[in-house]
Amino acid sequence: MDEQDDSRYGRAYVLRVAPGTSKVAEALADGDLIVGWSLADGLLNEGLSWAEFRGIIHQTYHEGDGNYRRSGHSAGQIWRFIREMNIGDWVVVPDGGGFYVAQVTGPARHEPAKVNDDTAYRRSVRWLNPENPVPRRYARASLQSRMKYKSVCVEATDLLEEIHEALATIRQTEIPSFDADLRARLIDQAKVELQSGRLNDYGFEKVVANVLEAIGGKEVRIVPRSKDKGVDVLAEFTLAKTFAFTLGVQAKHYQPSPPVGAWVVEQLVEGMDAEGATIGWVATSGTFDEEAESRRDELAAEKGYQIELVDGDQLAAMIVDSGLERR
Repeated sequence: MDEQDDSRYGRAYVLRVAPGTSKVAEALADGDLIVGWSLADGLLNEGLSWAEFRGIIHQTYHEGDGNYRRSGHSAGQIWRFIREMNIGDWVVVPDGGGFYVAQVTGPARHEPAKVNDDTAYRRSVRWLNPENPVPRRYARASLQSRMKYKSVCVEATDLLEEIHEALATIRQTEIPSFDADLRARLIDQAKVELQSGRLNDYGFEKVVANVLEAIGGKEVRIVPRSKDKGVDVLAEFTLAKTFAFTLGVQAKHYQPSPPVGAWVVEQLVEGMDAEGATIGWVATSGTFDEEAESRRDELAAEKGYQIELVDGDQLAAMIVDSGLERR
């Protein structure tokens, strides 16, 4: 590993290449990061204020909207790509069950010839693992969670160490892989136990409660079935000893485990409202279908609900990373 690769300086981002299309292979081949909004010409003008920048997005893509909610969200993504990302920064690009890592080498640019493909806004990068995607299960739970965000470009500087650690797992000729291999096997075993071990629904709720305690939750309690209005577990958290919030969790344990659908997200929202929770999880031993993810995104955009979908892979990683004993 050269000195530049080993640097911990700069910022980090998680970026979805050309959302809505499958352009990761093109990005790898071209040595570029690729995002959309190609029809919004003029965004590279450094003299644009935020309002002017957002105005271009609004007029190009959301002119019929009565407010700036959607245009503001979209503008925030491309603004981060153009204005905040810098040469030397680190970028994680999810792709299926794995992810690639790049280091930015050039400024944002707009290629008119790529407008029709909606891949005109680009940045040159040096791909650090172009042949070998890092399996998502090698990433710590916090990085797995950030990669699930549906936003195109999200901040991940707080996860720099996790990014480098995951990248190191595929550099077996340079960094011993024992720790990473052991962790991955523990996570795989934890997932097997979650899905087919000696757990019933209540036991699964206890596992989730243990995880919440391990990551700093206080007054963690399982809601009695007679009082369950859509939330199975509640926990109190405090950020920076100042900002307190209640987290409500809907726990779904299936044997076997089908994908969790949108109706569970709706059930969680009802429980959050009833319990006064401001942030929610749906935690499952399995996976989520696309409708669940879409409904989560709609509720965030329309009503401001902050809901995290914690699947079996992520929950298993949280169990291992938090050092819980298997119960």
